[in-house]
Amino acid sequence: MEATALNAGSRPRSPEVLRTSNAAALSLRLAAGRFYRDVELGGINVLLDYERGCHANCAYCGLARERAGTYEDKSFIRVDWPAYPTDRIIEQMARQAERMGRFCISQVVHPRTHPDTLEIIRRFRARTDTPISVLCAPPVLNRERLQQYKDAGVDMIGVGLDAVTEETFERRRGRAVRGGLQWKKYWEIILRSREIFGPWKVNCHVVVGLGDADRAILEFSARARRAQIYAYLFCFFPEPGSAMAGARRPSLFRWRRIQLLKHLLEAGDIRPGDIQYNRRGAVARASIPRALVDRAIEDGIAFMTNGCPDQRTGLVSCTRPFGSYRPGEPWRDYPFVPTAADRTAIRRQLRLDRWVHYR
Repeated sequence: MEATALNAGSRPRSPEVLRTSNAAALSLRLAAGRFYRDVELGGINVLLDYERGCHANCAYCGLARERAGTYEDKSFIRVDWPAYPTDRIIEQMARQAERMGRFCISQVVHPRTHPDTLEIIRRFRARTDTPISVLCAPPVLNRERLQQYKDAGVDMIGVGLDAVTEETFERRRGRAVRGGLQWKKYWEIILRSREIFGPWKVNCHVVVGLGDADRAILEFSARARRAQIYAYLFCFFPEPGSAMAGARRPSLFRWRRIQLLKHLLEAGDIRPGDIQYNRRGAVARASIPRALVDRAIEDGIAFMTNGCPDQRTGLVSCTRPFGSYRPGEPWRDYPFVPTAADRTAIRRQLRLDRWVHYR
C-alpha cells in the first residue's frame, strides 16, 4: 500500500519521522515505481530527520551544513530521501520481513541523534526481529552509548570514515572545510565498536576518489581485515552544490582495479608484496596467477556492492542501487551477481594486459 511522503514545514521530526532513500520507499511499497533491471533492496536505509539537518560540513556530502538550500532540498548520496512516519516504515518492514534482511539507521551530527536512535530501535525491535545496523555519527557517541545500542538489539555498527588517511580526512571533513570532525574521535568509536560488538560486526566506509592513493586504500583494507573489521568500498560521485561538485569521479579502470585487488587481498589469494605502486601510490603492476583473476571475475563478488549482510543468506543486504552511477551508465558496483554479459564488460574495463603479470 503506497503512502504519501510528508511535506516540509511544520511536519514532526525524528523520532516520529524518518527519511528513506527512493530505493527504500519503492521496496517498502511506500511509493510506486520499479527499478532498472528489476533491482530491489534487501535492506532498508533510513535517515534521521531534523529541521536544521546535519551540523557537519563534509566537502563531498549533499547534507553538508554550508551547502546552499534548505535541508529539505538537500540530497544524500545523490538521491532524494522522502520523509514518512516512523511507525509506517516499521509497519511495512514488519509486513515484508521475509523480504527484508536488514534495517539501517543513518545518523547525522545533531544533539538529538542518540536518544532518537534508541527510541527508533525500541519501536522497531517491538515489531520485528530483522537485524539492525546503525551507521553512526561518532561526534555524538561514546562507549556507554555504543553499549546501549548493543543492549537494545543493534547487530552491526557502521562508521563512515570515508578517508583512510588523516591528511585526506582533515582536508575533506575536518579543519580545512570547517567540518568540525576529528580523525581521533572516529578511530576511538571504531575501536570501541570492535570491542563491544565483536569480530565482523563493525564496518568502515571507504570512498575512492576523495584524495587517498590506491596504496593507502588497499593497505587500509588489509589492516581492517586483520582486525576483523569490514572495509566497504564506495565510489565517489560528486554531489551538485557540494564543495567537491567539480571534482572528477575515479576512472572506471581505477575503480575496477581497486575492487579486484581488495577482493584478492581479503581472500588471502595475494599478498601486499604482490602489488607494485608508482611514486604517486597508484597501482602500477600486480603479480597474480591467471586462475585467480579468472575465478574472481567469473564469480563476480568483487564487483558487487559492499555492504552489511543478510544473515539468512550471507549475501549483501545493503545494495544501494544507483548511489554512484545512473541507469544507462556503466555499473560501478553491482546490486546483484553480475551476469555473463556484465562479466564480459568487467573484464574489458579492467584492461588486465596493462598491469597484471600472470604467474
